[in-house]
Amino acid sequence: MNLGDLWNQMKDHVTFLGVVIVIVAVILAVAIFAEKLLFKGRKDRRLKTRNIAVIGMLSAIAAVLFLFEIPLPFAPSFYELDFSELPVLIGSFALGPVAGVTIELCKILLKLVIKSTTTAFVGDFANFIIGCSMVVPASIIYHKFKSKKSALISLVTGTLIMTVFGSLFNAFYLLPAFSELYGLPLDEIVALGHQVNGSINSVSTLVLFAVVPFNLLKGAILTVLTMLLYKHISPLIKGH
Repeated sequence: MNLGDLWNQMKDHVTFLGVVIVIVAVILAVAIFAEKLLFKGRKDRRLKTRNIAVIGMLSAIAAVLFLFEIPLPFAPSFYELDFSELPVLIGSFALGPVAGVTIELCKILLKLVIKSTTTAFVGDFANFIIGCSMVVPASIIYHKFKSKKSALISLVTGTLIMTVFGSLFNAFYLLPAFSELYGLPLDEIVALGHQVNGSINSVSTLVLFAVVPFNLLKGAILTVLTMLLYKHISPLIKGH
């Protein structure tokens, strides 16, 4: 590799890091703003020290769950199903959207410490941003109305937002970024998808036949698990 190629590679990584920092900041700002509106006028009786401990515990559980990924028959190997958003959703329902974003971010950092990255950090960043695209809207809707019905509506809405956003984000940024940083041409990425589904022959069909069903399936499973578990776990989180 000559100096020009090395410089271009470094520039691509720095640019990607800058994008990551900006998006993390925007997501956190949205969560903080939403939480101020949601909890406005309410006395915060939650023990901050306890909340920090709960966030740490849920982050650790999420990081462990993130290590166990399930390959899917309809998607290439770099799309694997995990349930690490389950503790994030439970935490955000109990403590608010800021806690959800914090758990999601800590989960990624812990996973990188434990296992490093196999996708030039693109997959880890994708998991954070697309996970937040479900967690933040779901948490906001739940805390606005706070009922079993609103919990279901919030999770379904979060799943749909994650599916639409995740599909567009994959098509226009994540897949090209993965191609650049990992040094794998987009045609070869599409070819990996074609190996598991003959209908995949372009980036758009890769998104349509792999990313869309992947996010719908993940969201549906997380919805069912959260609805089953949250009411049993929330008293422990809140110290009741």
